[in-house]
Amino acid sequence: MKSIDAIDRKILRTLQRDGRLTNIELADRVSLSPTATAERVKRLHRDGFIEGYQAVLSPEKLGRHLLVFVQVKLDRTTPETFDAFARAVQRSDDVMECHMVAGGFDYLVKARVSGMDAYRAFLSDVILPLPGVRETHTYAVMEEVKSSSYLPV
Repeated sequence: MKSIDAIDRKILRTLQRDGRLTNIELADRVSLSPTATAERVKRLHRDGFIEGYQAVLSPEKLGRHLLVFVQVKLDRTTPETFDAFARAVQRSDDVMECHMVAGGFDYLVKARVSGMDAYRAFLSDVILPLPGVRETHTYAVMEEVKSSSYLPV
């Protein structure tokens, strides 16, 4: 892995807080010239430290009030079943994240839907028909205590 220095880390921390900064604003915040800052940001992109930029949207304003986590246990743990499950789950817009995990089940799915009726439809129309699904356990979020995509840099 390529190494980064303290200035690169400051750039990454600053961009995590506000990815809409202009290069001049970023340069001012990290105490570098705009040219040097632009070159560093370009290198951080090229080397894969920065994967992209996105707006953080309000689930509530967009009618996605219910956050659920679904544990999924498959009936077979073969490479073919894993691949088919992964391909199928990637097609659902309701699924925000899906992680293969070690432990008592195979996948942890994070989804946002409009409410309990939408969740029931999501479970019956999206999750249960996925390849190899044997069992699910759902946890509806009552309160989001912390939600962040920030990484310590």
